[in-house]
Amino acid sequence: MCGRFDQNDIARRYVAAFGWADAAYRSEAAPTYNAAPGTYRPVIHMEDGRLAVDDLHWGYRAAWAAEKLPVCVNARLEKLTNNYWGKLLKTGRAVVPANGWYEWTGEKGKRQPWHIHRKDREPIFMLALANFGPFKEHKAESGFVLVTADAEGGMVDVHDRRPVVLNALDAATWLDPDLSKEQAEMLARQMALGPEMFEWYRVSPEVNYAGRDGAHLVEPMPEPLEERPASLLPDDDA
Repeated sequence: MCGRFDQNDIARRYVAAFGWADAAYRSEAAPTYNAAPGTYRPVIHMEDGRLAVDDLHWGYRAAWAAEKLPVCVNARLEKLTNNYWGKLLKTGRAVVPANGWYEWTGEKGKRQPWHIHRKDREPIFMLALANFGPFKEHKAESGFVLVTADAEGGMVDVHDRRPVVLNALDAATWLDPDLSKEQAEMLARQMALGPEMFEWYRVSPEVNYAGRDGAHLVEPMPEPLEERPASLLPDDDA
C-alpha cells in the first residue's frame, strides 16, 4: 500500500518532467518529504482539454457513503470497475507526481520505514482517482486516492502492495478523457513499472510521525548487521 509519499519538488518541475510545456496551476501546497493522508497535495489532471494542477485532499469518500464507509486513501486496482470506483475511473482519473513513497516493515512499536524510488531518481507518476469540485459536508467528498496493486518480484520483501506507477507517456494516456474505463484499467495493469525500475533503503523512523519534515527524512540509514526483515507490517489500507 502507500501511506506516505515524498513530494519534495514544486508542481512546475513535476509538470516539466511529465513532458508538458504548460498547465493551469492552482496549487499552493508547499513541497514536503512526508506527505500524509488528510493533507492537500498537488494532483495533475485534465480539465477542458488542458493539463491542470490542483491541490486535493488525500482521502476520498462519496457523499452518500458518509455513514457506511470509511475515508479511503488507496483504491485497489482489482476493484476499480466496481460500483464505488467505476464513476471516478471514467471521469476522475488523475496523476500524483512524487520523488518516492514509503513502506514499513517490523512489529508494532518498531516500525521501520523504507524510501522507495526509481533507480534513476526521476520523478514517479502515481495513478490516482479523484473527485474534483467543492464538497458539501466533508472535505473527503472532493479528494483523491492512489491506485495500488500487488507487489511483484523483489519488492515483496518490503511490502505486499505498491502504488501503480507509470512512465510519463503512459501516465498522460491515463489522463486522456477519450480513454474508456476498460482501456484505462488495462493500461494500469499492463504498463505499471516493474520492480526492476526501483530501489529502496531504510530511512529515519521520524517518517512515522505526520508533520515531521525535512531532507534528512530521505537520507539512507546504515544497513543493519542482521538480514533485513521480510514481513510487512500491515497498515490501514483503504
